Amino acid sequence: MWGRELGFAAVGIADTDLSVAEARLEAWLARGFHGDMDYMASHGVKRSRPAELIPGTLRVISLRMDYRPPAAHDALTVLGEGDKGYVSRYALGRDYHKVLRARLQKLAERIASVAGGGQYRVFTDSAPVMETELASKAGIVWRGKHSLTLTRDAGSWFFLGEIYTDLPLPADAPAAPHCGTCRRCMDACPTGAIVAPYVVDARRCISYLTIELKAAIPENLRPLLGNRIYGCDDCQLACPWNRAAPPTQEIDFAVRNGLDNMGLLELFAWSAQEFEEKLAGSPIRRIGFERWQRNLAVALGNAPTTPEIVAALRNALPNATPLVGEHITWALTHHIRSFYDGIKPV
Repeated sequence: MWGRELGFAAVGIADTDLSVAEARLEAWLARGFHGDMDYMASHGVKRSRPAELIPGTLRVISLRMDYRPPAAHDALTVLGEGDKGYVSRYALGRDYHKVLRARLQKLAERIASVAGGGQYRVFTDSAPVMETELASKAGIVWRGKHSLTLTRDAGSWFFLGEIYTDLPLPADAPAAPHCGTCRRCMDACPTGAIVAPYVVDARRCISYLTIELKAAIPENLRPLLGNRIYGCDDCQLACPWNRAAPPTQEIDFAVRNGLDNMGLLELFAWSAQEFEEKLAGSPIRRIGFERWQRNLAVALGNAPTTPEIVAALRNALPNATPLVGEHITWALTHHIRSFYDGIKPV
């Protein structure tokens, strides 16, 4: 009840034994699937052993909060319009870190007031925490073949948060998976990043390429990004469990600044100051203006060739950073090739 009063859709309690998940993580890291995300390996076993991250931890309270924006333009429609920029649905509103962290802290304080003390630390994608494994052990989700978490009633359109505590609370039963033989998420991935059920090679994942990767996007993958400028939802959009996922009731996750259906040229025209001002409080802001322009340059290169797009790219090139300039040059070359390919011999 306390969790629902704070906007959470489900609450569960897990013990701290993540030994099976630890072995899977080590195998994943050994294959280099984390790419440049060095933080995935830099904390050693603190990620898979909660008591080593926060000494004394006996249980983890896991919670989920729905985020699917109720009034956002249809995702598949936007993806089909090459001159629009597609932003992952989770990033259309306020930064979830801020929203969840504040609610988790309130819940922890309420528990402490009733329990008469105890130790509590709250996390939401902000520390070496295996939130998917913990939420699965807590019985509120299962891991899908795309490696994201799923529930029967909300699909995968939700965030997770955790409270580490030294209270010996009764643990809930783990959730059973319900993906069966379905592999629609795997087949839908534009870059083939889901290399096996439950295994993602982040180096090919569009979310990694547009958000986590700080360097140049590999040239062979650029055409596969289409108009995705921040994140990717294709595996979620293909999942049958998302058909009946309810829209969020949380107003902080409502669409801001028209990012659900905005033209690439309009976004590319933003100055660094406009980027900072318009995306204040947004998770997108953390990638910085340079990577934002890099992503837009790739999307513009994949867009249908028009004089306006070519002119915008050419005008931006002289003042571009080396990183952005490389991607603008690629985009211009792409349009030149498209133009000549479209000329039929007389």
